[in-house]
Amino acid sequence: MGKLFHLTFEGLMDTNVITPEGYAELQQELDDLWRKERPEVTRKVQWAASLGDRSENADYQYNKKRLREIDRRVRFLRNRLSKLRVVEYSPVQEGKAFFGAWVTLVDEDDNELTFRIVGPDEIYGKNNYVSVHAPVVNACLGKSEGDEIMVRTPESTKLWEIDRICYQQP
Repeated sequence: MGKLFHLTFEGLMDTNVITPEGYAELQQELDDLWRKERPEVTRKVQWAASLGDRSENADYQYNKKRLREIDRRVRFLRNRLSKLRVVEYSPVQEGKAFFGAWVTLVDEDDNELTFRIVGPDEIYGKNNYVSVHAPVVNACLGKSEGDEIMVRTPESTKLWEIDRICYQQP
């Protein structure tokens, strides 16, 4: 498993940080690919190869391609998991926006924005997870509930107030 540590401000620029839940998801994906999907696809490739002419065998070609995709993803995940550092929650973070926090912002028009501060490996497929490197996160880090933040992006600048910070999913 990745190394466990508590994140400091200096560690925030590290791209190899991940929550315990994010690490477990990547590990589960690796296990599923290696222990379930790869053996199943390998059996299909062997079966299709036993039918004869491979050049016109769609089952063989498709499953061989899928096997290469699985192997590529397995290599990536093994390499990535070995470099990741799991950031555990610490009670000293309570009340402030740090890595792993769920943050709710409110703008002048009472529009709400709720997101979780996570590592770059965790944002895919999750609308409410934001990388620790995003401008909105940089504006929030170390701040408390009630603090106003100015979020600067290439397109605009917007004022928000931090309404809630918690370390359990709201």
